[in-house]
Amino acid sequence: MKKMMKTYQFLMLFILSFCLNACGDFTHFQQHADEQFGDQHFKTAIALIELHKVRFGEYPASLDDLKYTGDWDLLALNSVSYHKVDNGYHLDILKGWVGQPKLNYPQEFWQGIGLKQSNAK
Repeated sequence: MKKMMKTYQFLMLFILSFCLNACGDFTHFQQHADEQFGDQHFKTAIALIELHKVRFGEYPASLDDLKYTGDWDLLALNSVSYHKVDNGYHLDILKGWVGQPKLNYPQEFWQGIGLKQSNAK
């Protein structure tokens, strides 16, 4: 009975250690996935907003005003916060895969678009 109890304790300790290691890997996986999905969502939203400006001569009053969006575009648009301002817009990324990513872009990324303020840097 004691041998069975020690085997059970060892097995439980092994499972607990495995789960803790897996959680650490999952956290890294989630952060990476949030950054990748967030990057795609952010860039898709910018592309759709800028296309609207090209087509209609002004930025949309809201994301609901965007025309000809696909089902996949809605995933991106539901992951950002948009506000039209004078001569441009503010766009914040709210969600990547499941959490909020921290996005950073080079200075030239921001050139030639009407994005005036963002939580992405």
